[in-house]
Amino acid sequence: MTELERLIQAKIPGPETGIEVRHGICDICAPGAHCGLDAYVKDGRIIKIEGTEGFPGSNGKLCTKGAANREYIYREDRLKTPMKRVGERGEGRFEAISWDEAYETVADRLNRIKAESGPDAVMFYTGYSKWLRPWLHRLAYSFGTLNYATESSSCFRATQMAWSTVTGDNYGPDTPHCNTFLGWGCNGYMSAYQLARGIEAAKARGAKIIIVDPRLTHTARKVADIHLQLHPGTDGALALGMCRLIVENGWYDKEFVGQHVHGFDGFKELASHYTLEKTEEITGVPAEKIYEAARIYATNGPAATYSPSATITHHINGYNNMRAVIALQAICGNLDRPGGMRPLHPTYIYTDCGFDMPEHEFIHSRRPKDGHNCVGGERFPVWNALVDEAQAMDLPRQIEEGKPYPIRALLAFGMNHRMFPEPEKMLRAIDKLDFVMATDLFDTEVVRHADIVLPVCSSLERSELKAYPGGFLTCTEPVIDPLYESRNDCEVICGLAKALGLDDELLCAGYEETMNWFVRDLGVTLKQLRKAPLPIKVQSAHPPVFGQRRQEGFPTRTGKVELYSELIAGIAAEKGRSDLNPLPDYRSSQDVSPVDGANATLVIGSRLPNAIHSRFHGVSWARSLRPAPAVDMSPSDARNLGVEEGGKVRLTTASGSSVVVSAHITGTSNPGEMYLYHGYAEADGNSLIPASHLDPYSGFPGYRQIACRVERIGD
Repeated sequence: MTELERLIQAKIPGPETGIEVRHGICDICAPGAHCGLDAYVKDGRIIKIEGTEGFPGSNGKLCTKGAANREYIYREDRLKTPMKRVGERGEGRFEAISWDEAYETVADRLNRIKAESGPDAVMFYTGYSKWLRPWLHRLAYSFGTLNYATESSSCFRATQMAWSTVTGDNYGPDTPHCNTFLGWGCNGYMSAYQLARGIEAAKARGAKIIIVDPRLTHTARKVADIHLQLHPGTDGALALGMCRLIVENGWYDKEFVGQHVHGFDGFKELASHYTLEKTEEITGVPAEKIYEAARIYATNGPAATYSPSATITHHINGYNNMRAVIALQAICGNLDRPGGMRPLHPTYIYTDCGFDMPEHEFIHSRRPKDGHNCVGGERFPVWNALVDEAQAMDLPRQIEEGKPYPIRALLAFGMNHRMFPEPEKMLRAIDKLDFVMATDLFDTEVVRHADIVLPVCSSLERSELKAYPGGFLTCTEPVIDPLYESRNDCEVICGLAKALGLDDELLCAGYEETMNWFVRDLGVTLKQLRKAPLPIKVQSAHPPVFGQRRQEGFPTRTGKVELYSELIAGIAAEKGRSDLNPLPDYRSSQDVSPVDGANATLVIGSRLPNAIHSRFHGVSWARSLRPAPAVDMSPSDARNLGVEEGGKVRLTTASGSSVVVSAHITGTSNPGEMYLYHGYAEADGNSLIPASHLDPYSGFPGYRQIACRVERIGD
């Protein structure tokens, strides 16, 4: 070990080494869990990354991906300068231009399309990261269109929709005070280490842990008292079967149901069909386990339930499955209850900060009063009623068909076409557009199909206003100067607002002024936030409040928890949609999208600790943990196929596409159920999901359950 390495490891940077520790945040994962980073900087370059001690939530810890920030930032395929296309779309031939020329070109093309076809002909889309979303949403509205969409068209929103339908709010688990924790599709050791630590703490103080997951996960093995290993997509049947047992045995909260639940009789009739025998037959979970889990959940309260953003809803029956899971929580009286579920009030970029932020005003003060329905609004009316965004899963179809109106241009901020089912259809649709602008850190396939390309910064190259649960707020400073000619996304958005000549004084004033506007009433300045070594506790922050909904009523049409949704009933009647049920009925999707010779159920997207969608496939040491795409299968499936570890298999589905991947033999999954991670360019699992394989309520793709034919390749 060299002297420099010894000093870094001992955390003794200083003048003698030329090393300085600067603080930043990691924005690689979801918005609520951005961990604090200590970046060791020498000669303007990051040489090491560690977690920041005392940082809210993370407290010095990092996951595999967070620890790889240095390699992520310095990837060789970073975009370096604004560019314009000089070759054919997809060819990847560009020439460098100035930022001024880029802004002028984008503004000229968009304003021309707006004059010819109206503002709704332009789609504003953002993928990762999520920090820029209020700014882009406002830009779309100031431009005059409702066509603002995000990758939440296939992540998080359907779960939020289900909660909003049933309760009018979104809810989160009060894990520190629960007696029972029910983790539904919950594997924190792979996807959210802070959650895993919370479950471990609950178990250590005596809470019962129930894990529902089709796989024998790390979480199920390590902490579960009961593991309900159900078949993929049968969550709704399991929840209804548990509800039947709870009602039958009188374990439900009669007082809460009597005072606060709407549609209980109809729901009870629905659940009555899910006997133990039928529920076992559908889910594959032994009847005695279902009974014991229902008993513990209902009688050992309060009980908290956690489900990740999309594990339940990535099925074409996912929205109703999620509603059934919420109904289970409702009939046991666990809503708006300490140790159960607390109402969440997101006030800034999906985060319940514990204090008010004017995000809604920032966006909706600019909402257009006229214009077309947004993309996907007619096809998915429940989505349209509950989500203030276009449903991007319908974007390729609308571009192709031009109905109900044409889309001619796309502003794509961090767009990953591999987040779409049949992603090549998305690329083909992009090529039909008159104009495409793309921003990104890296040279992606969407970038290669754009007309104008703009390089943007990582979280360690920009200043960012960031809020955390518990009442904390920070404004970071750049750890290093922006690499090459890159700029931060919000600076780009404000620059575009000005170039477009929009009547939006705040956006046109620039990024710094917008951040000042956000904090103007919080009793703290950007200067104070930037100077503080850790996020600051905002004075107006308050702890979670329980009981308000029980006292004042739930924000639904009836003022109660709606097991029978009056919203859906109204939409079904108005639109003539008999396929939309006000009750959370369970419909098997096992036989939807069949393929000849199917011998397995394929699940796309189960987490790997070294990957987040496709962003880490280009980080060499993270990629080395699973260098080639592989499908996880049981030993019995491997024997039946005659395949050994690492052997090649072909996967074919109703999409008409096939991929060839390696076999990874594991005892974590049931026979006949196989798991493939997505985003590998050479074998993308999402290409196996038909673009029509969508939930009729939410528009979400059924990534986690589709019939598949699996064949061994070669000897």
